[in-house]
Amino acid sequence: MDSANTHSEVAGAPEVTPLLVPAEGIPPIIHSPSDLPDVVNKLLAGEGPIAVDAERASGYKYSQRAYLIQIRRKGSGIFLIDPIACPDLSSISNALHDCEWIIHASTQDLACLREVGISPTSLFDTELGARIAGFERVGLGALIELLLHRSLAKEHSAVDWSTRPLPEPWLNYAALDVELLVELRDEVESVLRESGKLEWAQEEFASVLTAPPSPPREEPWRRTSGLHQVKKRRALAIVKLLWTERDGIAQSRDIAPGRILPDSAIVAAALNPPTSAAGLMSLRAFHGRGAEKYVRNWWSAIERALAIPEDELPEHSKKSDGPPPPKVWIVRNPLAHARLSHARAGLKAISEEWSIPIENLLTPDTLRRLCWEAPKNVAPWLLARGTRKWQVSLLEGVLREALLATEPLPDPEPASESVEDPHPQ
Repeated sequence: MDSANTHSEVAGAPEVTPLLVPAEGIPPIIHSPSDLPDVVNKLLAGEGPIAVDAERASGYKYSQRAYLIQIRRKGSGIFLIDPIACPDLSSISNALHDCEWIIHASTQDLACLREVGISPTSLFDTELGARIAGFERVGLGALIELLLHRSLAKEHSAVDWSTRPLPEPWLNYAALDVELLVELRDEVESVLRESGKLEWAQEEFASVLTAPPSPPREEPWRRTSGLHQVKKRRALAIVKLLWTERDGIAQSRDIAPGRILPDSAIVAAALNPPTSAAGLMSLRAFHGRGAEKYVRNWWSAIERALAIPEDELPEHSKKSDGPPPPKVWIVRNPLAHARLSHARAGLKAISEEWSIPIENLLTPDTLRRLCWEAPKNVAPWLLARGTRKWQVSLLEGVLREALLATEPLPDPEPASESVEDPHPQ
């Protein structure tokens, strides 16, 4: 099949008009559960799918709960609901259980929506659909500008939505996020249908809804920004215990960890371990109210890290049940290295042919495990690991052929790192 061309702006496109206020004005916030039956009745009187969005306080709060929920349906209007004052919205979800819900980037909002009782059984994700369709830019503002020729201001995207009362300009911004979401859904669906990808997208949407919750991240402290600078195991222990202490405080107070103590301070203390609490506070990176208020906590964590026996110190890399890093395969498993080079080339070709990002074709972890294990039956192996049927139908042939490779393809951009195995087993 001929390539489904990547969608992008073209010369002579219609002029973009700013979208400044909702067509029906800014609706009042619903603060009382007693108002929810009226919301349900108005939504039931509307028609078509339901657009929904949620505003969290990421960067301000520890939790990822919703602090404002916006809902729109044709013929019903927009509803702004305070989920702190109305923590149970299951009546809305139950009354509209047969309806399709439109969410942009649903994996970001589904958890907090389900937390208040909104649990869709049918989904259209405009961001994910746009990726499958082949759009280069899939942000809400970019898609509305390209497909609907309107522009959204995004100046309030990173504000603290736990603020009460919420300022009117913020509410206007929030309402506009769902003002055109139904129309955007229709445009994205049209492109998907024309390119023969609608069933693929629908399979992706269904997979999002049925995906289990993400398991707790193992050793989350290893995501500390700047950890790559820490080379000594004792210093790693300091990072681990400072991170854990900070996380406990942040969770108990529902404050974003970085607002209590920045990662840079944790790394600075690990690289230059102080000998006292006063020495800790003299570090340039230790500044702000959190550093001072919890200095005893920080110093206690460092003391505990310094007392850990050598054989109990954390290793430089976390244990994994998967294959080693691909950069060492040429030494550890040359055949797997060859298979991976052919598989990557095959995925790249399919990605370009169908204008679908490689990451939406197959996860990197699944690709690495496939090439390392080289199963005899590719399709069942992929399906057992959550790969969708449409992905298997596209990829099975090239992956099966890649697993037969015995020599790697030439590397167009040779890696600069050594091929020696840094972590022999």
